[in-house]
Amino acid sequence: MNDNRQVSGSYWLQTAPGRAHAPLREDIGVDVAVIGAGMAGLSTARELARSGRSVAVLEADRVAAGVTGHTTAKLTALHTLVYDRLRRTRGPEGARLYARSQSEAIEHAAAVVDELGIDCEWETRDAYTYVRDEGRVDEVRAEARAAREAGLPASFTTRTGLPFPVAGAVRVTGQAQFHPRKYLLALTDDLIAHGGRVYEHTTVHGLEEGEPCRLSTGTGATVTAGDVVVATHYPVFDRALLFARLSPRRELVVAGPLPAGQDPDGMYITPDEGTRSVRTAPLGDGERLLIVTGEHFTPGTGDTPARFDRLASWATEHFPDVSLTHSWATQDIDPTDTVAMAGPLHAGARHTYVATGFGGWGMSGGIMAGRLLTALITGTPCEWSGLYDPRRLLTAVREAPSFLKTQAEVALHFIGDRLRPAPPVDVLPPGEGAVVRVDGERLAVYRDDDGRLHALSPRCTHLGCVVSFNSAERAWECPCHGSRFDTDGKVVEGPATRPLERRNL
Repeated sequence: MNDNRQVSGSYWLQTAPGRAHAPLREDIGVDVAVIGAGMAGLSTARELARSGRSVAVLEADRVAAGVTGHTTAKLTALHTLVYDRLRRTRGPEGARLYARSQSEAIEHAAAVVDELGIDCEWETRDAYTYVRDEGRVDEVRAEARAAREAGLPASFTTRTGLPFPVAGAVRVTGQAQFHPRKYLLALTDDLIAHGGRVYEHTTVHGLEEGEPCRLSTGTGATVTAGDVVVATHYPVFDRALLFARLSPRRELVVAGPLPAGQDPDGMYITPDEGTRSVRTAPLGDGERLLIVTGEHFTPGTGDTPARFDRLASWATEHFPDVSLTHSWATQDIDPTDTVAMAGPLHAGARHTYVATGFGGWGMSGGIMAGRLLTALITGTPCEWSGLYDPRRLLTAVREAPSFLKTQAEVALHFIGDRLRPAPPVDVLPPGEGAVVRVDGERLAVYRDDDGRLHALSPRCTHLGCVVSFNSAERAWECPCHGSRFDTDGKVVEGPATRPLERRNL
């Protein structure tokens, strides 16, 4: 990679372009409308279509091109250091249900791959959570015990395939990794084969709950549906104020060919060093694709190019024979109490559902949510529906500290970013953007490579926080709830559904 400061694009998107689906242009009626065509949305839609429901999927961009198209694509029930915390906050039964639901999601995906004959580079791998700090070994030992008691094939070890020593690691055998976009493109074809409809470039702006529900879209068409599933990663409709219990987290990825003999033979993650995640994927001709993820940060904060440099340096330091060719970024949504939210949209919901808050584990979590929401909509019992219910109450012991921290950070950005000094517009170099002051008005201004200026309102169209410019990805980002916009103001990632307003200089 010649310049670690710029994003070259997701390997998954480049190697599986897929076919286009037309936007929705006319009013339709279906049994279920699913908003969002990522792992959770497509898994839900496909299960429902196979149950005999008529289903329409509405995607603001392209199928599996958002968070799922930028993931590291690990399918594992080992989610860093989650089980020891679950044992304390949800009890042994809560930890057991979590492990079982995530493990069955992996088994379900394996069955789907086999049934449909999907060529998605499916590989069985062991998963590891490791630490290099001797002071954290007790945490890892406790996690290994908790994961084993929850039913996972977990053990403590000090031996891994990594090219450096570790102080300790949790190892869970029999996990998986795959090409996420190839998997979801095949799911989309199967959904359509069972009567489902998929519409790309169709943003949903309004939801009217009732019997039936009605959705209004940016194309002007209306969807009438018996049930609605909001699977947009961060909910675009938040009748239960879920945004107060969710926080966005962005992570960077670098990847490139590595000699197959240097494959660490596993899926690795550490909570240290700003997170480091390592896995490989098949390339052929004696090579593997090394994928290194880390440098997590809140959208709209900090120096993203410098973070890419640090991550690339870490990768080449530990894998000196890698030739980095790809770089991209992904975004995760963390719930304040660790557990994802999949179930009714709010306390009074009868026909609306949501799937969100998967943290960094949206592959197994999205598949789990698809099965859980299908069970709820079809009236089938699901043992772990209570664990993931979005209506669960906030408690001081379990959630309040994280909740208060999240809200304090949002308030800091909402107020503090408005008081920050604004530079003059003439100091912006090509390829950079900033919130500047022009004739007393704050504007979000980007100077393109030809020197032209593009001016927008700096107020995020979700809840009005001030956006900040990410120069590595050339995008405006909201630090409050993670909405992202391109340099012309178009929504790249929600929860915002409307573009930044254009301004004249």
